[in-house]
Amino acid sequence: MNQDYIKPNEWSIIEEGFNSEKVKSSESLFSIGNGAMGQRANFEETYTGPTFQGSYIAGVYYPDKTRVGWWKNGYPEYFAKVLNAPNWIGINVLINDEKLDLHTCKEVSKFKRELNMQEGWLSRSFEVVLQNDVKIKVDTKRFLSLELDEVGAISYNVTPLNSGAKITYTPYLDAGITNEDTNWDDQFWDVLNISQNNQQSFIEARTMKTHFYTCTFMESRLFIDNDEVITGCNNEQTSNFTSCNYQQEIKQNQTYTIHKFGGYVVDRNHKKEALVTAAKETLDKAVSFGFDALLEMQKQSWAQIWKMSDISIEGDVKAQQGIRFNIFQLNQTYLGTDATLNIGPKGFTGEKYGGSTYWDTEAYCIPFYMATKDQSVARTLLEYRYEHLEKAIENATKLGFTNGAALYPMVTMNGEECHNEWEITFEEIHRNGAIAFAIFNYYRFTDDYSYIPEKGLEVLIGIARFWQQRATFSSDKEKFMILGVTGPNEYENNINNNWYTNYIAKWCINYALENIDIVKTDHISDYIRIKEKVNFSEEELKAMKNVADNMYFPYSEKHNVFLQQDGFLDKELITVANLEKSQRPINQKWSWDRILRSPYIKQADTLQGFYMFENDFSTEELERHFDFYEPFTVHESSLSPCVHSIQAAKLGRMNQAYEFYLRTSRLDLDDYNHEVEEGLHTTSMAGTWMSIVEGFGGMRVLNNTLSFSPKIPKGWNSYSFKVNFRHQVITVNVNQNGANFELEGNNEINILVNGETVKVSPNNLLTV
Repeated sequence: MNQDYIKPNEWSIIEEGFNSEKVKSSESLFSIGNGAMGQRANFEETYTGPTFQGSYIAGVYYPDKTRVGWWKNGYPEYFAKVLNAPNWIGINVLINDEKLDLHTCKEVSKFKRELNMQEGWLSRSFEVVLQNDVKIKVDTKRFLSLELDEVGAISYNVTPLNSGAKITYTPYLDAGITNEDTNWDDQFWDVLNISQNNQQSFIEARTMKTHFYTCTFMESRLFIDNDEVITGCNNEQTSNFTSCNYQQEIKQNQTYTIHKFGGYVVDRNHKKEALVTAAKETLDKAVSFGFDALLEMQKQSWAQIWKMSDISIEGDVKAQQGIRFNIFQLNQTYLGTDATLNIGPKGFTGEKYGGSTYWDTEAYCIPFYMATKDQSVARTLLEYRYEHLEKAIENATKLGFTNGAALYPMVTMNGEECHNEWEITFEEIHRNGAIAFAIFNYYRFTDDYSYIPEKGLEVLIGIARFWQQRATFSSDKEKFMILGVTGPNEYENNINNNWYTNYIAKWCINYALENIDIVKTDHISDYIRIKEKVNFSEEELKAMKNVADNMYFPYSEKHNVFLQQDGFLDKELITVANLEKSQRPINQKWSWDRILRSPYIKQADTLQGFYMFENDFSTEELERHFDFYEPFTVHESSLSPCVHSIQAAKLGRMNQAYEFYLRTSRLDLDDYNHEVEEGLHTTSMAGTWMSIVEGFGGMRVLNNTLSFSPKIPKGWNSYSFKVNFRHQVITVNVNQNGANFELEGNNEINILVNGETVKVSPNNLLTV
């Protein structure tokens, strides 16, 4: 049974009524971030019930030593962990010396939590009766500033309802925190210094091993009924904790408010010896603006983001809420302002997967950022991988590859592989192909070829070298095989000739060779530089071509489909429809042995190839493969429903496309996989955007031209989205009668609509 306690709303995520069993799930769903830091929606006040406390700083990690039963050559030394950072949001609240704690109150009523996605803030309100019989009303609001991205701000308001009360606010900083996800229960932080300056407090700490230096800071302001109270505070501190104490007698129905400003400065952006100075300057700026002015700036910043990235849906509130939640979380996680950062699969919402970079960025996220931001953001993501090319070569060398062959990591923080499951680390090598595909996809969409001669060709050559060396020639079949792999479908390990892996390997080699020729012809100085640097020969290029031309693809004449892998038909082919609901999800109910022998597919695998390389196949071929594989797919990967939604829409199966869309857009809101308390599926959220824009909207780039083939689910009145295509913004609005196209920019543009060329002029509505 999926959860359904989140209220349908077009612009907000809303929870009504307090349920302690939902606290961890809500901490994930109501998470906030600003690209530079993020936090789960933990309560500011004390909460002694089950909770998963988490605050995270972008780019700060710890190399947690790999934990395995026995060591294998080539194993990564560590699994990079996104670190639970010192907690700055805490405010202990005492009412007549009794601590406010929703877990121990006599009565909790009128509880409401709201994440306002339009304006970028989180609020909570409730009434409680404490054990001492005082009844109070609490209202809180907080946000992480987009404008001052090292700062967060909290407004916390308490109103005594049945009598006057002595209210004590104790805002604090706490560096005595641990990670929920750790291999050895190591201490991750070393507290260096705690200092206070009037009402400002600072904790300087550094991470063990990686030695990231940080300063966590806070400062508060107090108000009674909106009038500021000028007061000192009693400071307390221990070896990893510092607090300020503010006490006030408050009359019945008066409101006592604390505005707390806090956050982090890091030596990634400042000199490590000047972090306290930087924190003071940041606090001075934030406090001089004040909570209300900062909130107003927050609303304006989000309005600018939504102006370009919003998708509006008329006639289906749950679908609307789902897509906005996905777009909101993507923008909270990554804004493209820091070239050293990337998009972690959980964003800032949890610690699973180590918070590192996966192939999801290239396969799923780049299209979203390319079309909803300036193309420079997508280029920055490509450059991130170029900067890690030497590490990718080093990763391949550890596994026995030579001559500059590059294997990009499955999971990374700094370019080194840090995933510690052998069937992923050594075998899920298809990730290499996604890196190359992103280069192709970027050029196809932006028409900016400059990246390839400047940087991208070196990446393509390293990847092509890997595929050439990874292929094994079978004298029996007189074809090249790729043996011992795990495809995107992780429910088959150590299999031979995964069709998707073989196909992307062949494509990568051909794409590298094609671009070597282009650069040689059109960018001769770059060609000479690259040839000297990576030292390739004509013989090597011929050997690569031989592998690509003679790649083996398993095929079933009986079913007239490419086989997912050599042994797929040897399985007992029982479809998901015949799988008891009580057995789902199988990854939580079955042993791994049973999963590996089953025909069940975790995510689009062969169909992933048909999605990425759809121009290589006819619609009839797609339909055949979709009908063969989808019935075996359990969609237990967050990356699966979006691809199926896009393909179902292409096949005109709009009911199915809609069901898949709803599943991908509400994967976390409805907790389909029963794991949302661990954090959100951030990178798959980009797939949700694709399922509307590429699925329902049918957007493609065909023959260097933007193309649409719009369709609409029957329950919707209309939907609309914007695409920034080559510095011109096109608004697409689709309703049950047709589609409208509008162009912002100075030059008219030809687009394809259902295969027909039409001209769109600036600020001139075109209806098709």
